[in-house]
Amino acid sequence: MSEFRLTQISDTHLTRRLQKLTDNFHAVSAHIDATRPDLVVNSGDLAFDAPTSRDDLVFAKELHDALPAPCRHLPGNHDIGDNPTAVGPAPKQPATEQERQNYLAVIGEDRWRFDAAGWCFIGLNSLIMNTGISSEAEQFDWLASELAGVNGKPVALFLHKPLFLDTPDDPETEATAIRYVPQPRRKHLIEMFAAVDLRLVASGHVHQRRDFSFGRTRHVWAPSAGFVLPHEKQEVIGIKEVGLVEYRFAPDRFEVRHVRPPGLTDIWLNELLGKPA
Repeated sequence: MSEFRLTQISDTHLTRRLQKLTDNFHAVSAHIDATRPDLVVNSGDLAFDAPTSRDDLVFAKELHDALPAPCRHLPGNHDIGDNPTAVGPAPKQPATEQERQNYLAVIGEDRWRFDAAGWCFIGLNSLIMNTGISSEAEQFDWLASELAGVNGKPVALFLHKPLFLDTPDDPETEATAIRYVPQPRRKHLIEMFAAVDLRLVASGHVHQRRDFSFGRTRHVWAPSAGFVLPHEKQEVIGIKEVGLVEYRFAPDRFEVRHVRPPGLTDIWLNELLGKPA
């Protein structure tokens, strides 16, 4: 395969009770039907809140299975719970092995690797990092084995949380610890990928579109395909809008296109939940 077309969606937050989110997903599906990529990746938060409503995850699975293209998934904090961090309070819904097993039962794999168009693609479960549960160590052992077999190919990494804001040494504060892959696992992950030709880190989670490079690696934040977070809940870092990202990979190069499909609507979280603006 000389070219591989991949569409990244993220933070769909699907639930039967919020029709506006389903409507946005249908707009995404129509765009995928029109463009027919080789693969769709949802980089996490498929469900609105799976730890409190397993049916949200079941509903998300139903809609993703109906997409007119093959799909791979990664868990987000609204799918299996959130990471503990070195600073700040413990998450209200911590990521647990039980929630991970529920995700595996409904959605399928929470990490993956495949090769296409001269590239190595790796997807990781970023929410079990820093938890100390057995699957965290298993994933890092698996990753070490996979990276040992890259054989010089450029690597594209997909995960829910961005690695960092601007640089690997960004300070971790109470306000930002839950936003990025937490320390000390962030440092460990970056050290592991330093041994290969990491060209792309594609993430979601922040509900803002952002695209920047650090060294040779391009960092692409996919916006939510579902809704926008209000400023009082999160400051402006990139572009607050709904949308998706399209990639074209060819041997030793790739292109990125930021897309806002027709019919996709900027729904603000307050509006979605019927709260005052």
